[in-house]
Amino acid sequence: MLSRTASDLYWMSRYLERAENLARMLDVSYSLSLMPQDGSGDGLDELAMPLLITGTLDEYLERHGQMHAERMLNFFALDADNPASIYCCLQAARTNAHAVRGRITGDVWENINATWLEIRGISEQGLGRFGISRFCEWVKERSHLFRGATFGTIMRGDPYHFVCLGIFIERADNTLRLLDARYEMLGEDIDEIDGRPARSYYQWTALLRALSSFEAFAEIYRGSPGARKVSELLLLRPEVPRSLRACMDELNRTLANLPGENARPAQRLAAELDARLRYTGIKEILDEGLHAWLTEFIQQVRLLGQAIQRSYLEVA
Repeated sequence: MLSRTASDLYWMSRYLERAENLARMLDVSYSLSLMPQDGSGDGLDELAMPLLITGTLDEYLERHGQMHAERMLNFFALDADNPASIYCCLQAARTNAHAVRGRITGDVWENINATWLEIRGISEQGLGRFGISRFCEWVKERSHLFRGATFGTIMRGDPYHFVCLGIFIERADNTLRLLDARYEMLGEDIDEIDGRPARSYYQWTALLRALSSFEAFAEIYRGSPGARKVSELLLLRPEVPRSLRACMDELNRTLANLPGENARPAQRLAAELDARLRYTGIKEILDEGLHAWLTEFIQQVRLLGQAIQRSYLEVA
């Protein structure tokens, strides 16, 4: 397969996964912003969280000057001039899909093209009229339909493998960043520190729901969610689809199925990270410091993405 084709497939799926992850991030922040806030009561700090996680807060402030709930939501969701918005992610996914129209099935292309046409209509209508929660659910639904069409109709060859690489490396990065952001906000023992058990519970529960892991948590653990249990679930449980361990398992398996001598650096790094998670316990992570561990692993996932880029996607 040509590197250019592989790159388009990889980024097509990565942008679609990113759009879904951004919608999940926006949904949890919007929901939490409606809760009574300590001090300010306006929820702007919570709404700014997606901008902080994606590194677009400075760009927003440069363009808009001050925090404003409606402008922040539009900037993150539908702003065509913000490259990190959900709108631009879906636009980029559609552009990449069009470039590889002959390597994906009609079901996959029709899903992506319809998604792009629909979000243009939503943009014209406005987020206020369409509804924020409804918009986030719509993005997640379109992403689910894309994966269903992909897994159900694409042959298990190189195109399928590059689509999977894009999905799972983006998902791994998102899980790490969301967990790190919530942990930095809540800390290890928030209930004992400030006496806000209800707020702590809703914050951790919102994170689990954002990653579609609340039901899994309730099935595996007893009691209320906290830093230790949630971190173990989202980092080390292979049966949880959006956990870091599950993502690394998929990346390691997918890379092992791709040919080429140049692939060895990416395959080796993926295998090392997979083995590291397989033989690490949550106590070791917490002893090292959860924030430090997450920050370091975010860097490792970035390096893996660079290795994949050099091994397969750069045009000679």
